[in-house]
Amino acid sequence: MTPITYELKKTCKQTGARLGRVHTPHGSFDTPTFMPVGTLATVKTMSPEELTEINANIILSNTYHLWLRPGEDIIKEAGGLHQFMNWDGAILTDSGGFQVFSLSENRHITEEGVHFRSHLNGEKLFLSPEKAIQIQNALGSDIMMALDECPPYPAEYDYMKSSVERTSRWAERCLKAHERTDEQGLFGIIQGGEYEALRKQSARDLISLDFPGYAIGGLSVGEPKDVMNRVLEFTTPLMPSNKPRYLMGVGSPDSLIDGAIRGVDMFDCVLPTRIARNGTCMTANGRLVVRNAKHARDFSPIDENCDCHVCKNYTRAYIRHLIKCNETFGFRLTTYHNLYFLLKLMEQVRKAISEDRLGSFREEFFEQYGFNKPNARNF
Repeated sequence: MTPITYELKKTCKQTGARLGRVHTPHGSFDTPTFMPVGTLATVKTMSPEELTEINANIILSNTYHLWLRPGEDIIKEAGGLHQFMNWDGAILTDSGGFQVFSLSENRHITEEGVHFRSHLNGEKLFLSPEKAIQIQNALGSDIMMALDECPPYPAEYDYMKSSVERTSRWAERCLKAHERTDEQGLFGIIQGGEYEALRKQSARDLISLDFPGYAIGGLSVGEPKDVMNRVLEFTTPLMPSNKPRYLMGVGSPDSLIDGAIRGVDMFDCVLPTRIARNGTCMTANGRLVVRNAKHARDFSPIDENCDCHVCKNYTRAYIRHLIKCNETFGFRLTTYHNLYFLLKLMEQVRKAISEDRLGSFREEFFEQYGFNKPNARNF
């Protein structure tokens, strides 16, 4: 029995979006869902208790960063990542591959793995498929990710083809290295850039290995939104209908809705927490930069349509004051609100799917949010 299973509950008649439920060793969660990112075993400024309060049932942590600090051996000694950070919900860990390719300019890819230097101190490091799995086995996450190569956008077809083939070979090695198969599920990552033939090749290779779930990688890396949506339209139909589908690194409200419409079940992104620390908030009427001077005497909540703890108790003027003074509490308040906003949005998406009206919901949301306006500002 695999430790990760997917239950398809309904397909939206209007759009084809999926309503489902993923079961893990640390609880189940409804999909489509958004996963807050807790890179270093913490969602920045948020406590585990607050994450539970806003109905986050699964979070993401980062293999690369935890390998460097504090080290997977310390976390294993603590009893695993759940016990180390006092989180009893599900945890997904990425493979560390994206950070190796994005943080290190001095890297060398070989068939064995990637040689690179630490972004912290320049130390020479080597990450192989086997090492990525060994770290994640020590962390004890519910869902682990296979090590893949993360090509840039755009990339030439020939380069992308060789990259896809390497990712498939690495995926086999990851499966062979996985030692806790009854406790942790390992997902494969479909690559191929914007090339339909390569996405098909990658999907075919990985599905033949029978992973309990599949991710779509190599998107949200600088390509236009229409390119991402087009890739999703020809990629998700290739994926098994009885297993979770995870779109990596996507977290803007429009892309969450558009991804769900195209059959995606799981999303993650640092966007809501990162922009929160710059004083930018998500609201039902679009983006709000609460640190702007016009809010100095604005005693209304961040979002009058929001029922989160922050909007019930604090004003824009107060939050602006905290952020301008670099007070951590201000960052906590904006982070709490943004995560609540996205998790509530996914609740609304699930409800719309259950009522066969996700397409109509998209139009209403886009209109209110301002995505349909000329020169609309997104995140």
